[in-house]
Amino acid sequence: MKKLVNLIKLPSYKEDKNTLVIAEGSGPEVPFIISRVFNVQASMGSIRGKHAHRHCTQLLICTIGSIEVTCDNGVNSEKYILDKSNYGLIISPGVWSEQKYLEENTVLTVLCDRPYEEEDYICNYEEFINIKTNSNKELN
Repeated sequence: MKKLVNLIKLPSYKEDKNTLVIAEGSGPEVPFIISRVFNVQASMGSIRGKHAHRHCTQLLICTIGSIEVTCDNGVNSEKYILDKSNYGLIISPGVWSEQKYLEENTVLTVLCDRPYEEEDYICNYEEFINIKTNSNKELN
């Protein structure tokens, strides 16, 4: 069975006090062609996300600060801390995800394999559980 959440290490190169982190779509680290990229900046204590995708795969990278990511596949829930810009969390379709911002002015960068599609989002947790319970064919 395909792993629905995967913590990956991205290549990073240090020179003096500078660091370059690379995330190439369809490369060895990012297993999809990148179709959309967006940043979310939030205050400490903010909770964002609170949805699942029907088809979209995402790579979450905390570029500044730290975030606690809770991932729920309808049966099990796991928490991940993203606090290094060279680590990312790949979240497959069919996983409910919430992000809690642990530091002030934290920035989350999200890479997606699909453009924005409103109908791809499941924003109600009860609906998500119902879909996962009654039709695993619709979601991974």
